[in-house]
Amino acid sequence: NGVKWTQPLGQFINNEYVSSSGTDTIPTINPVTEEEICAPQAATQEDVNKAVKAARAAFHAPSWKRITGTERAVFLNKLADLIEEHKEVLATIETVDTGRPYLQNLHLSISIATALFRYYAGWADKIHGQTMDCGPDKLAYTIKTPVGVVGQIIPWNVNMPSFCAKIAPALACGNTIVLKLAEAAPLVGLYMCQLIKQAGFPPGVINVLNGSGRDIGTAIASHMDIDKISFTGSTATGKEILRLAASNLKSVTLETGGKSPAVIFDDADLDNAVLWTHIGIMTNAGQICYGNSRIFVQEGIYANFLEKFRGQVEKVSVLGDPWEQTTFQGPQVSRVQYERVLEFIQSGKDEGAKVYMGGQPVSLDGKGFFVEPTVFTDVKPHMNIYREEIFGPCVVIVPFHTEKEVLEMANDTIYG
Repeated sequence: NGVKWTQPLGQFINNEYVSSSGTDTIPTINPVTEEEICAPQAATQEDVNKAVKAARAAFHAPSWKRITGTERAVFLNKLADLIEEHKEVLATIETVDTGRPYLQNLHLSISIATALFRYYAGWADKIHGQTMDCGPDKLAYTIKTPVGVVGQIIPWNVNMPSFCAKIAPALACGNTIVLKLAEAAPLVGLYMCQLIKQAGFPPGVINVLNGSGRDIGTAIASHMDIDKISFTGSTATGKEILRLAASNLKSVTLETGGKSPAVIFDDADLDNAVLWTHIGIMTNAGQICYGNSRIFVQEGIYANFLEKFRGQVEKVSVLGDPWEQTTFQGPQVSRVQYERVLEFIQSGKDEGAKVYMGGQPVSLDGKGFFVEPTVFTDVKPHMNIYREEIFGPCVVIVPFHTEKEVLEMANDTIYG
């Protein structure tokens, strides 16, 4: 689209881009062309230690510890301003790295990112303790203080919102941060770091690393000088994070997988139900942890709903080049994710489900990790496509008879 930028490839520690202590790189692949974009450096345990040391020093430094919530809010609002100023570059990087349509990145991801910083900036000067009257001779009070150094691990599916949703509240409360990017799509996070410095945050307040989950995620989760972990990713990885974080009893916040239900009763506004359930699962090529991947429809309107849902997919889910204005669905983020989705589709067929529409890989000029929007019917509760998070443009549509029955079906999941 003609936008040019210089892409940082190193780690961001103490307000500077620095080379990794090791020599490994993790190439990033354009999921549309399947070509290498660039090769960001891979962090090491030594880099994690440096980042944590910088974050700990910043946490105790007067330039951060002694400032007010109002002053922290100035930094947050300035960063929101800078994101808006650089929105075309940020949206372009995200499109190249993830394949998500450019206009969705420009108008949705950027607006969410700036709104997050402005929202938490508004909270920064409103964090107060309480006083409690405990009788004629006693007064109790509480003081709310920052946790300390926070380790954060973000996913690849919605990079800008995830990055901002992690750091904004932690910064508003006066914490310092060591954040690991998703190695499958780290480019926008690496670019964001220069905006963090421009916004005026003191050195060491925000440190950003790129590396594998197995190495760097493990190092962060188990680090003895990190006080809290905030993780978004798969349920399996979340369980491992929880185990590792027990090393020093650090507090943990996990946002993991989902298999969310949508329930459509026969008195529903059918057109609205179709509109929003389509958005709820097909947005971002189905790579959304809260996607309504199971749709339960009351028997009396089931056939009509299916027909309307098919029409909505055919009308809206335009699959193709993410730079085209009409494109709704881009590729899966990587070959690994692409193959995972296709394996689930094959599993559904093998277990006896009916492919109502879609179910095939697609390419642009023989390239790209594209999968057709896929709807399954004749699905049984024991099937993998019913029980497991696919993280792709796939949905099962299941009929139900009574309210009691559908509540049991909706809650029949290992996910929260």
